[in-house]
Amino acid sequence: NTAVEVLSDRTKKTVINYLQRLENRDKVRYVAMDMWKPYRDAIQSVLPDATIVIDKFHVVRMANDALEKIRKEHRSQLNQKQRRGLMRERFVLLKRRHALNQEEAFKLDGWSSNYPVLGTAYDAKEAFFGIWDLDSKADAQNAYEIWKNGLPEEIKPGYSDLIRAVDNWHQHIFTYWDHPVTNAYTESLNSLIRIMSRLGRGYSFEALRAKILFAHGSYKKKVLKPAVRRRPRTPDAGSIFSKTIMNDSMFDFSKLDQQQEKVINYGADIDALVDMFSKELL
Repeated sequence: NTAVEVLSDRTKKTVINYLQRLENRDKVRYVAMDMWKPYRDAIQSVLPDATIVIDKFHVVRMANDALEKIRKEHRSQLNQKQRRGLMRERFVLLKRRHALNQEEAFKLDGWSSNYPVLGTAYDAKEAFFGIWDLDSKADAQNAYEIWKNGLPEEIKPGYSDLIRAVDNWHQHIFTYWDHPVTNAYTESLNSLIRIMSRLGRGYSFEALRAKILFAHGSYKKKVLKPAVRRRPRTPDAGSIFSKTIMNDSMFDFSKLDQQQEKVINYGADIDALVDMFSKELL
C-alpha cells in the first residue's frame, strides 16, 4: 500500500526500463494492472514468473460505462417532457441495488416500467457486478457465460466493449479468484493526482512526482531492532565454571554487541497521501 515510483508515461519501453532496474525483481509474485496491452507485454518480458491479475474495478467499471452509453442513447430519443421525468437518473442507475434508498428504488421501478430498456440495462449491470460476489472461480466463469449469452438483443450493442474485453483478457481477469489482489489504492491516488494536476496549472511532471514520492510525513517505515546477544563473563582464574551452575549471573549484559537499528522505507503510504491531498484540495 505504498507508492514507490511515478513514471512519465505508460509506454512499453518506459515500463520495461523501470522493471529492469527493480532490485530482487525475481521475487515479484503478482502484478495487478488494468487492461493495457503494453503493461502485459512488459510484465511477461521482464517478470515472466509473475502472475498477472486484472484489477476487478477496471472490469466492473466497464459495466457502468456500458449502462451510461445505453442511457445517453435512449435519452437522446426522448422529448423534453420525458427527459424531465428522468431527472438525476444517472446517479440512481449507477448505484448498486442494495445501496438504493427507498425513494431511489421507487424512482427506478417507475423508470423501468416507463422505459424498459433502462430497466433491462440496469438489471444487466447488476448481474455483471454480482459475478464478483461469487466465491469460486468456476462459478464466476460459468455465471459470466450465462450472463453474456442471456443478454437481450436490445442492449447487447451497449455491452459489446465489455464482452470483448472480458473475452480477450479472460485468463487474467478470472485469475482474481485465485489471487484476489487489486490496485484500488493506486486508483484512489491517481484520481487525486489528476485533480491536482488540473487545478495546479503549470505543474511539471517532476513537481508532481516529487509531491507524491517525497511528501513529508507520508513514509511507511519499519524499524528492525538489533538482536541481543549475551556474552558470557570470563571466569576468574582458579574459579570453578561448571555447566550445572550456569545462570544469568554468569553473563555480562553491559557488553552487548554494538549493532545499529536498520530502517526499511517502504515508500510513500498511499492512505496518508490520499488524506493529505484530499485536505489540500478542500
